[in-house]
Amino acid sequence: MNVNVLILLLVTLVWGTTFPLLKSAAADLGGVEISTFRFLVAAACMSPFLLKATRAAWRDGMLLGALGLASYVTQAYGLQHISSNRSAFLTSLNVLMVPFLGMLFGGAPDRHVLSAGAIACIGIGLLSWEGGGNLAGDGATLLCALAYALYVIVLSQRSARHDSRQLAATQIAVMAVLATIWLLAREAGSPELATLPSRVARHGWTLAYLGAVATAGMLFLQALAQRHVAAGKAAIIYAMEPVFAAGFGWLWLGEMLGMRGAFGGALVIGAIVFSERAGASRAKAA
Repeated sequence: MNVNVLILLLVTLVWGTTFPLLKSAAADLGGVEISTFRFLVAAACMSPFLLKATRAAWRDGMLLGALGLASYVTQAYGLQHISSNRSAFLTSLNVLMVPFLGMLFGGAPDRHVLSAGAIACIGIGLLSWEGGGNLAGDGATLLCALAYALYVIVLSQRSARHDSRQLAATQIAVMAVLATIWLLAREAGSPELATLPSRVARHGWTLAYLGAVATAGMLFLQALAQRHVAAGKAAIIYAMEPVFAAGFGWLWLGEMLGMRGAFGGALVIGAIVFSERAGASRAKAA
């Protein structure tokens, strides 16, 4: 298996650990609050690379940062209203959004990518779909999926133009600044602002992990690997995130994973294997 695919699988594994953590933090902190402190920690980690960032890296980092912030905030907001499993499923719909949106950017539809994406979505549905829908939570999470689909497409198109560390650093800095402005504008004069330090302190280690590892570290690896992985294929690999999330939920929280969930996870893995083999066959034929 391609080393860049393995890097993206590592990224999804780490992201899979964040769902139970986000659910826990959402009990005390809102989506904007979680995202703000997550990105401030990540920006501090990546600050050495900001000084060397080029103007082009800042330009593309601003676009990626805006899309990334939209996906993070809407996902965190959605988790205040729906379960982490349901959130994982709805977020995974970006797997199908990416190839269709890619056509708007001049890309040609790839039947193998579409087939693999459909298989992955069915698998995630079996793995994590639950009842108990909520209009606000579902709507916010679908917006998260759309924003992230656009993020994956733009990153695949532009990551090869920049140093991966600079591109990751600039987009994180943009997300941190925008999230901070958003937080202050929303909570200025609110009694919630006075309780914010104590609420953040209760989840200090969680926010440190989300910022340093799941954001700074993984956005760098993502920018590095997607230089060589097409957007549609990357989106299919990212479908492993809820599979890992279910695994960590079973391991850490004692959540049940029945035969239906196991079969769904197997379908997602099968979709990735199918995508890899189809890509290898096309390359060999070429």
